[in-house]
This record gives sequence, C-alpha cells and structure tokens, in this order.
Amino acid sequence: MKATNTRDPEYFHKVVDCQYACPAHTPVPEYIRLIAAQRYTDAYMINWESNVFPGVLGRTCDRPCEPACRRGRIEEEPVAICRLKRVAADNKGDISDRMPIIPKKKNGKRIALIGGGPASLTVARDLMPLGYSVDLYDDQRAGGGFMRSQIPAFRLPEEVLNDEVDRILDMGVLTHFNHYVDSLKAVLDKNYDAVFVGSGAPRGRDLDLPGRQAADANVHIGIDWLSSVAFEHVENIGKKVIVLGGGNTAMDCCRTARRLGGDEVKVIVRSPFEEMKASPWEKEDAAHEGIPILDNHVPQEFIVEDGRLVAMRFDRVKAVYDSNGKRSLVSTGEDPVIVPCDDVLVAIGQENSFPWIERDVGLEFGKWDMPVVDEITFQSTNPSVFFGGDAAFGPQNVITAVAHGHQAAISIDLHCQGELVTKRPPPGVTLVSQKMGIHEWSYDSQVENDQRYQVPQAELEFTLSNRKLEVELGYDAMTAFQEAQRCLNCDAQTVFTEKLCIECDACVDICPTDCLSIIVNNSEEAELRQTLKMPANNTEQDIYVSENLRTGRAMIKDENVCLHCGLCAERCPTAAWDMQKLYYSVTKAGQCG
Repeated sequence: MKATNTRDPEYFHKVVDCQYACPAHTPVPEYIRLIAAQRYTDAYMINWESNVFPGVLGRTCDRPCEPACRRGRIEEEPVAICRLKRVAADNKGDISDRMPIIPKKKNGKRIALIGGGPASLTVARDLMPLGYSVDLYDDQRAGGGFMRSQIPAFRLPEEVLNDEVDRILDMGVLTHFNHYVDSLKAVLDKNYDAVFVGSGAPRGRDLDLPGRQAADANVHIGIDWLSSVAFEHVENIGKKVIVLGGGNTAMDCCRTARRLGGDEVKVIVRSPFEEMKASPWEKEDAAHEGIPILDNHVPQEFIVEDGRLVAMRFDRVKAVYDSNGKRSLVSTGEDPVIVPCDDVLVAIGQENSFPWIERDVGLEFGKWDMPVVDEITFQSTNPSVFFGGDAAFGPQNVITAVAHGHQAAISIDLHCQGELVTKRPPPGVTLVSQKMGIHEWSYDSQVENDQRYQVPQAELEFTLSNRKLEVELGYDAMTAFQEAQRCLNCDAQTVFTEKLCIECDACVDICPTDCLSIIVNNSEEAELRQTLKMPANNTEQDIYVSENLRTGRAMIKDENVCLHCGLCAERCPTAAWDMQKLYYSVTKAGQCG
C-alpha cells in the first residue's frame, strides 16, 4: 500500500467517528470536553455553528453519531452525545454578544424560503449575516416546521423550540406565516434571486383496506393528528387506540394518545420488533409508559358496526428471508387477530407532495414524482431553485435537514455572486500537538470501563396527565461531567513522523489494543490487513501506512481499534508518535474566498 496522505483533511476527519457520522459534522469531542469543564456557553456555540438547534437536537436527534462512537467498542453503550448536547443548551449563558453581526446595508440580493423548518431556517442563519434579504413563507402560525407540528411537547418543550427558532428569525427574516404557497411560478414572478424549497414531506400515507371509508371519522393520519394536537385543535381521543406503524412517528402518536385519554393504546406493526424503524430509545420510552407493541401483524380490515369503528382485523405473519436477505412476510395460517378500538392512528410513513409546483417552470421531476436535485449543490434543474431537508430526497431527520441547509446556502451564495455552485469550498482543519511536558498531555488519556449514565425522567403519574410536561429531566452538572469523561477524545490523533522513528518497537509493545504493527513486507491492502499483529477486518475504517523506515519496514496502524489513549506517544523515546488534536469544521456560505 502507498503511504497514507494525512494532509487530506478527510483522513483524520473519518477517524473521528462520531463527527464523521454526523450529517452536519459537529465537532463532538471538542464540545464534550468543554461540557466537562462546565464551559457550557462555549460548548453551545460550537454546536450552534454547525447544527444550529442544540436545544432541539439535544432532545430529539436521531443520534447517528452514537452508533459510531468508539466507546461502544469497549462497552455496550456509547457516550450519550445527544443528551450532553442538551446539557450545554440548558446551562448556557447569554449568547447575544456571540451572534453574527447583521449588516445594516443589504447586498441587494433577495431570497425566498418556502417552508419554515430546520433546512430553511439554516439557510436563513447562514445568509442573513452576508447581507441577504430573506423572506420566509410557511402555512403554520410560527416557525419550526415539523419540529413544531410533529414532535410532541413532552419531548420538545415549546419554549426551547421558540428560543432557537426566534434567534434566527430575529436576524431580520421577513416572515409570512399562515401563508400557504400554492404556486412556485407566483414566487418566481416576484423576482427573487434564488428560491429555497424546504417544505418537508407533508403527506402521511394511508391504508386502503375494507372498511376504511366507513371508519373515516375515527381513522387519523399520524402526522396530521400530531399537528392538530400541537396546535390544540384536538384535545382528546378514544379509550381504545391502535397505532399502526413502527417508526418514530408511531412512537410519538402512541405516547401522545396516552396523554389525551387513551387507556388502552397498542402499537401494531407488520415487521418483527427488532426490525422496526423506531429508534431503540423511542421503543423503550413507549414500553416504560405501558404501551405494548404487537409485531408481525398485517392489517386486513377496519371493522365497523352500526356506523361506528369497533375493531381491526389482523393476519399473524412471520418474516422469511431469501438468499439475498430480502424479507417477505408470510401468513402463519392462524386465525385472524381481532383488536377492539375506538380510534386508529395511521403512522406508516410520509410522502412528498408538490402539487403547488407547476411543471413548466424549468424543474424536472424523476422517480416518485420527486424533483431532480443535485446531491452536493442541492440545485434543481432550474438554476435559481434549490431544495433541502425532506423536500429534497424524502423523509429523514432534523440534523440531515440542517446539513442540507448549510450546503444549499453555500450554493445560493455562489449562484447569486455569479460563481459556479460546483466549486465547493474546502473545510477548515487544524492539527495541534497536545504535548505539554515529557509525559503530560492536555487531555485525560486513561481508558477505563465506565457504564453509560442514565438520564432521569419525571414520574409517570405526572407526565401521563400533562402532554406538555417534559419527560426527560436531563443530566445535572456532576452526571454530565461523569458522562463526558467517558469520551475517548478521538479527535486527538496519533500522528507519526518516520524520520524520528528508531524502530525500537516500544509503541507496539505498549499498545493495549494491538493496533500497531511494524512489518517487513508491505503488500496490497487485503493481504496487508491480515498480516498485522491483529488482523484489521473492518474495511470501512482505514489503516494508517507510513513511508518506509530506515530498515525498509513500515509502521501500520489499524484506525478502527485505536483508542487514542496516547500510550504510544508517551512511551516513544524520540517523539516519533505525537498526539495532535484535530479541529474540523465545514465551511459555510461567505467563507468561500
């Protein structure tokens, strides 16, 4: 193998697994260390620069960072990255003097944002400091999009959402709330320099089953029902409730139904329990509130008697997999299962809907009647129209919408300046040695077994009687410190300098995970991975290959199992190994020059 190009900014970025897995690439270890030092405001601002909604995401994020966390390779549970983010948000000080300065003189460019969700708000957050005039159109009474309408208040208190949404709107965004955009052509006719579509995936899927029309008064589309609850159009539900679906929306529906009078709430899903799309912690919270989940049940009929919904009929199935792993649900042949109910909430997925986009405004539509959008620039086939969030590629999550917004803002800025949107700016990267003395480092390098700390919750007798009472209480300062200490500081990189190495093998001997090898015969990657001291079998993570040493041998490190403990650098008598902290930040609009 050729020597690793560590000057490539993406090499060490990929080694910081949590940050690399985050769609917005938030510098996770950096803000966790600040939380441990009780520098909550500094930690919050690092989050705000990249993920924009630390208070919201600290409660509701889908946590793609956590499965990637290296702590999960030592123990069963990763660092509670998401809940630590909330600690920074809940304990921050006044940040008004840290907000970007908004120029009084505008740059003459006008931008329209359609939809007031996380993607559109991120575009506004990035463009307002550059002097753009931004108009935001949304059919809700306030900003936030599905963060406001579909995430229940017991998970995301309204005051937390308002704080972070209003911080962006107060930059001078001209808002048009309670305004449904029914024509993209009409918006384009207003001579905006660019239009960003962040309208989400607003249509919930329905079930076409016998009895559906007769039962219509008591069958509700999940996302629409959650919105009606959020805006206080619905205040109660029947005693017996069935929730159809296995995703996070289904979990929100069932827990909300419990708070609105549902005494017997059941979640019924087609798939096996382990294959449900809902996050594990969402399923755990539903179970904690006494809500059973019946898996392997396929709905067959809404049973209506005397004009009233009384039950649903299900076929019991089992999952069968072919040689390619494709799943089929096969009936077990047992008698149908009849589940009594007063109301049914259908949460089986969401779809995009663009009836308001005319087909003669230069936008091409492709599969599933989705607009053709570039996955890097987020530009449509109409050069002035950009998409992001769920509107771009279908339903995902808040943090992905934020990432889309940042990249779309770069493209909009380049487009308005007459530059090519394909000329993407490079990220900001620094590597700084953490050595303070001969055997002293600026971070805690000791690796210990340390189980994840649980987030306390309010008592069920209170939370189930008040849909606005937040369930999770968050970490206190001491627990947050202890949880932050579980972080392995993966951004402290092990950097090797070949000319300083005397090939004493001290680093190889002391490495606790056997991730280091000095080999005689360099070879092709597949073979090399098997000849190391410990075979490097995770091909999704790179192996670090040095230039040839004096004897012709090479230093090899398996990045997958390195714990960044620093013992190699501490033991090395010549400082050939050094611990250098990486700070990687994605460039934003206006930083392209």
